[in-house]
Amino acid sequence: MSYLDNILKSRRDTRHFTADEVPDEVIQNALQAGHWAPSVGLTDATKYYIIKSADVKSAIKNLFLDYNKKAEALTDNPEQKEHYKSLKLEAIEEAPIGLIIAYDRSVLNQFTIGTVGSNEAVKFSSVCAAQNIWLSLTEQGYGMGWVSILNYYQFKKILNLPEEIEPLGYFCIGKPATNYDNQPMLQQLHWKQKSEAPDCTEIKNIMESSIVDLPLQSAKTFKTTADFDRLLKDKIDSKTKPLGALGVLETLAFQMATVFQTLEPKITNPNIVVFAADHGIANHGVSAYPQDVTRQMVANFLDGGAAINVFCQQNDIRLSIVDAGVNYDFPTNTNLINAKIAKGTQSFLHIPAMSEAELQLCFEKGKSIVENITKSCSNCIGFGEMGIGNTSTAAVLMSVLTGFTIEECVGKGTGVDDEKLIVKQNLLKKAIENYSGQAELMEQLAYFGGFEILQMASGMLTAFENKMLILVDGFICTVAFLIASKINPTIKNNTVFCHCSAEKAHQKLLDYLNVKPILQLDLRLGEGTGCAIAFPVLKSAESFLNKMASFESAGVSQK
Repeated sequence: MSYLDNILKSRRDTRHFTADEVPDEVIQNALQAGHWAPSVGLTDATKYYIIKSADVKSAIKNLFLDYNKKAEALTDNPEQKEHYKSLKLEAIEEAPIGLIIAYDRSVLNQFTIGTVGSNEAVKFSSVCAAQNIWLSLTEQGYGMGWVSILNYYQFKKILNLPEEIEPLGYFCIGKPATNYDNQPMLQQLHWKQKSEAPDCTEIKNIMESSIVDLPLQSAKTFKTTADFDRLLKDKIDSKTKPLGALGVLETLAFQMATVFQTLEPKITNPNIVVFAADHGIANHGVSAYPQDVTRQMVANFLDGGAAINVFCQQNDIRLSIVDAGVNYDFPTNTNLINAKIAKGTQSFLHIPAMSEAELQLCFEKGKSIVENITKSCSNCIGFGEMGIGNTSTAAVLMSVLTGFTIEECVGKGTGVDDEKLIVKQNLLKKAIENYSGQAELMEQLAYFGGFEILQMASGMLTAFENKMLILVDGFICTVAFLIASKINPTIKNNTVFCHCSAEKAHQKLLDYLNVKPILQLDLRLGEGTGCAIAFPVLKSAESFLNKMASFESAGVSQK
């Protein structure tokens, strides 16, 4: 066995340290080893932060203790819970030096070789650096322990790390107080047995990859009997009011009863789902806000501070947040549906936004999300979105799928000024001109699509198949509906368009679809807020149909 083999075998995640100081030379050697690690596209994106302050260590220790309590609660097995509590999982305050190894994701704002397939290649480079540092410290007679049981958002906040810096965790460095009998600590303490050999499988064949076969007309078409229509119309007309006096409410009541196939329709367990993702086109300055606002707003949704949280709470609507492709790694124990395809699409200015495999995965994820929601006996689902740059993506999709010029489809989005609007129009026009693919729906979606938009389209199709009432929010969600309707036109029967937004192309798209929205409030927020605000109107339609007296029951003379 070589000297290197001995180092690799003896390397352990150190939790016990002596009080010996760590010479500066040892740290510099280790950091140099990290710097020598592979770096995708020679980005030099790995950053290091040294911590010696007792106050800083104490604050990080408190973060660990808080999250460790949550970790304890993840198991219902009392014996396993006690075993977990007995483990020593950090040495934040005992280790002489703390090290933060992080990566700078702002390098992705420029063209970076090796990241076209996955933005995560930048993070992988930093993991390679961490490995080299670990090996260097071991060779010098020192050890390192990796602490990852942290709320990373708070971790960054208390350390005042820039938004673009993403830490891998907190690393404890010092002289090991034990060699753990040359075993991983968790193995020595009988938490889990490490396998003796690596798990390696030879792949000898390839699988043919193809887009999910989505028929242009669903087999599950909308059907009602003439008798049902007549009985429902009679019920609406017999209410104590002039014929048609409740206007749109009567239309909604008829639609709701038809979708649910009952003369006494009732919305149960309504759910608004907000799909969030980042867009490569945002790197070209098409938005008034930086891309990181997507991540920040998702955190705001999870903290309950956004408009959609307020309106859902007001109307007793369940809110689900989906990470469809945000350029950020959220903590795994957040109340977030993880449907991440990748960390944002590629910029469709020059290359496809996504691969065919990613497109297929979007449809699979969107379907799975809605199918899981139906298991809660929900029969009403609203769709919302969040993603810096997604009005640009939606505008291009609208232009390509309807034949409208890009100038007719582009608006101010998050609020760009007039000068920037012209730049945005010209850039998107150039992107469409650069497209040399076929005029086939799936190929167009892969080239210009957004992860959240396609997951919404798939979710809408699945909601229709499950006889749900579908609530569509603003411009971007209506583009998702446009895609869904190209696949199955009868989806319109189940769909309620909640409002017409202030985004100029929205009214044009609603006219193209030949649909009328419930509200006109000059909203342009997204998030599904239009769905939540329109929801009481739907409940009013439900209430009058089910509770309002008829002329006969009230003893009121008809006209």
